[in-house]
This record gives sequence, C-alpha cells and structure tokens, in this order.
Amino acid sequence: MSEGATRHEAWTPDGPVPPAPQKVDENAVLDAIKTVYDPEIPVDIYELGLVYSVDITDEGAVKVEMTLTTPSCPSAQELPGMVEEAVRTVPGVTDAKTEIVWDPPWDPSRMSDDAKLALNMY
Repeated sequence: MSEGATRHEAWTPDGPVPPAPQKVDENAVLDAIKTVYDPEIPVDIYELGLVYSVDITDEGAVKVEMTLTTPSCPSAQELPGMVEEAVRTVPGVTDAKTEIVWDPPWDPSRMSDDAKLALNMY
C-alpha cells in the first residue's frame, strides 16, 4: 500500500463483509477443560481420562464427549456444566455442549501417568 493510501474494509453490494470467525485454538480448549476437577478427586477430568473427544466446528462451536468414573457419580449433574463454562471462556468459542457417554466404560487405565502418580496408583 502506498504512503498516504487509505485502507478500506471489504464490501459487497449487500454491505460490509463481516470478519471471518476467529479460529478456535484446540490447545486452549484442552487447557480450559483441564481446569475442571471432579470435586472428589484431586486430578482434572482430562488427566483422569474422562474426556473422550473434542470437536470444534469452523463456526466456533465446541462439543465435548466425556464420561464419568461411574454412572452413579455424585458430580454427574454439575461436571458437564462446568466443562461448558470453562470452554466458553476460550476466545472464538461461540457455543459449548457436553455430552455424557458410557461407551466405552471408563476404567483407571485411561488415566494419564500424572494422574496415576497424583492418586498414588502405581
């Protein structure tokens, strides 16, 4: 652009072109999920192996599939909401949904080495 030239926003006959949505950083979403702890266990749900998948759309919607340690987990009502709240703090996220799944069932082998160490399960 030459000196003194004015920069203009993109335009169409229908008006200005909206800016492209900000791409959601998957690592930032995972970091947000790692802030959620099962209230009864001093390890975050990601390291516990409770998060099975994270899908991020081009529009910034995030869907998290996770499980619980047991179907009778006392935190079953609050953990999905906690995950959604944490994910919504990530720049570019437009929506967050958490789905509890039971297949495959969770077992301690899904925990990270850090989680096993923190829980003295070696």
